[in-house]
Amino acid sequence: MIISILIVVPVAFIYGFNPDYQFNIHLNTVDEHNFFKAIMGLYIGFSALWILGIFKANYLKIALITNLIFMLGLGFGRLLSFGIDGTPTFGYIFGTFAELFLGFYGLWVLKTSN
Repeated sequence: MIISILIVVPVAFIYGFNPDYQFNIHLNTVDEHNFFKAIMGLYIGFSALWILGIFKANYLKIALITNLIFMLGLGFGRLLSFGIDGTPTFGYIFGTFAELFLGFYGLWVLKTSN
């Protein structure tokens, strides 16, 4: 989860305040800016839960479950996009494999901890 936090928090701030910095995203309307700020908040909120899971044992299981759902949801959504929309830039391709890896790793951790 530490790796997820170290990746998700900076990406959240990039999405929220400067998405064209590392990604081929150009926002033109207030609604588009609002949408990306909401995504930033969602990412930071989940990261806060994962941090809580690291430091408080009674939150660890829910932190692991939400982390694997978060990562696998993103990864499989991106795979769907590859098939429907085509191949994105390298950052998104790398992100897809990283998200799937972290999601399946979280699943493995959850299964082996029982």
